Amino acid sequence: MIAFAEWLALREPADAAARAEELIVPLRRRRPAVIHDLGTGTGSMGRWLAPRLPGPQHWVMYDRDADLLVRAAAAMADRAADGAPVTAETRERDVTRLTRSDLAGASLITASALLDMLTADEVERVVTACAGVAPALFTISVVGRVELTPADPLDAEIAAAFNAHQRRRVGGRTLLGPDAVQVTVTAFQRHGVTVRQRPSPWRLGGHQATLVAEWFRGWVGAACEQRPELAGPAAEYARRRLTDAVEGRLTVVVHHTDLLAGCE
Repeated sequence: MIAFAEWLALREPADAAARAEELIVPLRRRRPAVIHDLGTGTGSMGRWLAPRLPGPQHWVMYDRDADLLVRAAAAMADRAADGAPVTAETRERDVTRLTRSDLAGASLITASALLDMLTADEVERVVTACAGVAPALFTISVVGRVELTPADPLDAEIAAAFNAHQRRRVGGRTLLGPDAVQVTVTAFQRHGVTVRQRPSPWRLGGHQATLVAEWFRGWVGAACEQRPELAGPAAEYARRRLTDAVEGRLTVVVHHTDLLAGCE
């Protein structure tokens, strides 16, 4: 398996192509000036969104990993859609412990590939911190559906085991995985906040063979970790699938959903 930062770099073009651009149309009209990005990682959300929004922007980027924040700050976009300046600062924090006072002054709150790694309580805390402060754009949350072409009889069983792994209990935390989108929408609605949802699927083909292969290894590995009895039949399955991926014959659709909360 590659290092986490390498994985984030590998997947960044797929995330960028998948995000629902329709959801940023109302944001362009609002011209958000101060944007708080939760779970920044290497900064892919800022690099994608800042050049799509007009006006001067200041990004506040949060992550628990100081090394990732250094990478994010170094590679941040420096110009908005209209050429206005973009600046950034970093804050090493656990985003599930942020409060409304931490986010005070934000005109937009963003996150990417974050919600499905949280618990229900953590989502509630994040939503409570955001609600009433600023609109929130949360992108690339998995929804538990994957399509592989050509199909294989073992696809469905691996997918079910992977989804169970996404919902696993780890370190006393029960992750939401594919349930995160609905839990987040419901939490915002309890706060009286309207949420728009749009699909944001990865559509991966032969020209992304390296990403397809790396994603597939992680997908099968998680499934076998969840259900060790799959390791035997999955070995030959993985060999076939990885050969197809490397040779450009395997295409994959990984379904996600993007959310925009509190932006009428």
